Amino acid sequence: MAKQRVIPGFGLSLGITITWLSLIILIPLAALFIKAAGLGPDDWKKILTSPQVLAAAKLTFGASAAAAAVSVVIGLLTAWVLVRYDFPGRKILDAMVDLPFALPTAVAGITLTSIYAPNGWIGQYLEAWGIKVAYTPTGVWVALTFIGFPFVVRTVQPVMEDLALELEEAAASLGANRWTTFRRVIFPMLVPALITGFTLAFARAIGEYGSVIFISGNLPMKTEILPRLIVSQLEQYKYEAAAVIASGMLIVSFALLFLINLLQRRLNWQAR
Repeated sequence: MAKQRVIPGFGLSLGITITWLSLIILIPLAALFIKAAGLGPDDWKKILTSPQVLAAAKLTFGASAAAAAVSVVIGLLTAWVLVRYDFPGRKILDAMVDLPFALPTAVAGITLTSIYAPNGWIGQYLEAWGIKVAYTPTGVWVALTFIGFPFVVRTVQPVMEDLALELEEAAASLGANRWTTFRRVIFPMLVPALITGFTLAFARAIGEYGSVIFISGNLPMKTEILPRLIVSQLEQYKYEAAAVIASGMLIVSFALLFLINLLQRRLNWQAR
């Protein structure tokens, strides 16, 4: 006799899920690789190893990783303040965290450029110290940090809210100071959530376009990111080359995200 399920409709729901994922994700990705397959291995190698692509890839993945790492630190601090302290304006600050989600990325890019330009509100003071942000790799990092920061906060915050205060009280009763309690009791329980937040921020930053193209200046070999390079290839009607760059970017991104998720699962298994 077939096993009865608590919630019926597994076959129908699974079929709808697979169909939807195929239409939205699998078929477009397959079309991308099919388009890229129009070029041979030598063409793939020539395109992916060109100096312009390598420079764009270095900036894209490097700035994305750096932005996600900074977002983890600042996001943890922000989540800690929002969860552990009660102060006037806390709800307003909590709502402001989600602004990068709602703000169009192009608007964010224009705003960041106007602020950090040499004559901007902040840029004019940084310029006096010889620090340039707009139209430099630092500007790319600022934009990617801006759009990735909320992912860390919203991933860590609910986990922190569910932490039992009894564990901290028990550690304090055993003579642990605040730093030891955080390092030995609280932080290990937050590590999986921090890795998830890093992964989301990193993945979001890799494919970011709108907020970067304005503040970066799009200088080839200097401040050009991979998404902008792909768009430039499309504008020149080099569809196969654009598909090759996008496919290589997708493969590297998937490999990095797979390794990060593998690390997260191992940490979860060790925590059990």
